[in-house]
Amino acid sequence: MGSIKLFENIKVRSEWNDLEQQWYFSIIDVVEVLTGSPRPRKYWNALKTKILDEGYAELSQNLGQLKMQSSDGKFYLTDVANAKTLLRIIQSIPSPKAEPFKRWLAQVGADRLDEIENPELATQRTRDLYKLKGYPDDWIEKRMRSIAIREELTEEWKNHGIKEKIEYSILTAEISKATFGLTPSQHKQMKGLKSQNLRDHMTDLELIFSMLGEASTKEIVKNTNPKGFGQNKKAAKVGGKIAGDARKQLELKSGKKVVTNQNFLPDTMKKGLKGRTED
Repeated sequence: MGSIKLFENIKVRSEWNDLEQQWYFSIIDVVEVLTGSPRPRKYWNALKTKILDEGYAELSQNLGQLKMQSSDGKFYLTDVANAKTLLRIIQSIPSPKAEPFKRWLAQVGADRLDEIENPELATQRTRDLYKLKGYPDDWIEKRMRSIAIREELTEEWKNHGIKEKIEYSILTAEISKATFGLTPSQHKQMKGLKSQNLRDHMTDLELIFSMLGEASTKEIVKNTNPKGFGQNKKAAKVGGKIAGDARKQLELKSGKKVVTNQNFLPDTMKKGLKGRTED
């Protein structure tokens, strides 16, 4: 389960490992947070050598690599570490943010364990985060419902033979193309987005039709029992078409396009969230 955490409005990419019950964090992102370096990858490569020279021979075996999304929307392998290894790395970074970041790291871990025990906490924290970003309550409720529908759909896909991340991405793109006439990456490009979450920048109507496409697909999958990627791809196209036909009818009657280049948040708020590169 990939995620984006914010430390002082700077993004830290992370992924939760269900088997190990712990977070893995992008080291490059952490380096950027602590140093402000314009080339965090170069800084990390030099730091890695320094730490090994200091005698921390276990560093290499304690590092991992995961594919994480960059600001160009593509996924690249990047070095990751759990909280324990990160704490050792932080010791070698001279930064006034080191202690606040350590506290933040501990809180992120504690929050996740609390959410496992009580999933409603995760939902409430998400609502609170959207409120802090300036979203109104009615939009937040739509967004929360869209998250729930997405989870229900992915669970159905999982139960019907979809296992690989790339397959989930392709199926999602099929629904989007049938619903909006655009893939998610094309939709993001229209809105001028990079690393931002597309759905967090959708208008009310875009969210509604996105939900309709995924909810329709979920019902089709649940009731027709497709097997494997090929059959699920067909179901995704049908589910998306239901939403797409409804969108076209609305556009015909209203004389206004549903898909626009508008972002939901004001420009001043979007500028506060930094993008991420692999440099």
